[in-house]
Amino acid sequence: MTILVTGGAGYIGSHTLVELLGSGRQVLVLDNLCNASVESLRRVELITGRSVNFVRGDVRDAALLDKLFTKHAIEAVVHFAGLKAVGESVQRPLEYYDNNVNGTLVLANAMRKAGVFRLVFSSSATVYGADAPVPYVETMPRGHTSNPYGTSKAIVEQLLTDLSVADPRWCVALLRYFNPVGAHESGLIGEDPFGIPNNLMPFIAQVAVGRRERLSVFGNDYPTADGTCERDYLHVVDLATGHVKALDFLAGNTGVHPFNLGTGRAVSVLQMVRAFEQACGNPIPFEFAPRRPGDLPAFWADATKAREELCWVAERDLARMMADTWRWQKQNPQGYR
Repeated sequence: MTILVTGGAGYIGSHTLVELLGSGRQVLVLDNLCNASVESLRRVELITGRSVNFVRGDVRDAALLDKLFTKHAIEAVVHFAGLKAVGESVQRPLEYYDNNVNGTLVLANAMRKAGVFRLVFSSSATVYGADAPVPYVETMPRGHTSNPYGTSKAIVEQLLTDLSVADPRWCVALLRYFNPVGAHESGLIGEDPFGIPNNLMPFIAQVAVGRRERLSVFGNDYPTADGTCERDYLHVVDLATGHVKALDFLAGNTGVHPFNLGTGRAVSVLQMVRAFEQACGNPIPFEFAPRRPGDLPAFWADATKAREELCWVAERDLARMMADTWRWQKQNPQGYR
């Protein structure tokens, strides 16, 4: 049987493929490569020694999805496909709702037609909203999201919840990510965004390797210890293993199950910069810039539920996150290109 992985050529998707293949599963990757490279899949094959079946296409293409479900014995779906930058979503809300909400709607229809009801959804901590107290706990209601990206994830969570209520055959894991960073220990795969990075770690790494002149730190007047935003950063390989754990969990559970995937610790932007300087041995030039729309001062996870029900914990520490990021960027100064 096969796991369909939408958006599998991307940063989190490629690392999850390594873990899925390592667990003995077959995978089928669907990706339109709008913010990913097929080279990541070749490198997944190098790491695992196994082949990756890849189809270039869009998750909103209903006819293509029908063909894939007819041709392949798909038992479950891990759904990464979508746009993911908070700041960009404020500027491009229609694209975010089309890709993230409509894409999931088309996928769910295709799954239902094919009789496939097991889904692991790539959600986000942003669904808790701007006013939620920290740490975030899954028993909290979804809140008033502060940007279209977060709103799109919240809408999809509600869509999948309603679907499960209407049809009890559905079994869905809503994996609420915090802030994934790092890279595979081989240095073969890592985060390689197109254009100017929207996320902190690839921007720091590109400054360190000489691709960018300096880092822009957005806001230094937040109500935090050093004035910069604080986030719960976790290693992408830990995050990837969470998807395998979720698939195992869904094999014996129906309904919709939200899980926080994070470390339970908050780290500031300036602390991340200093930690990366330790890893690479060089200073990271930066400048303060105005706050970005949609950014919150600080949030982090309570990951107790994932530990108790998925038997998952984030094992890799901040130093490991930095070392693996630097190895990836140093070995691949231009990313996959």
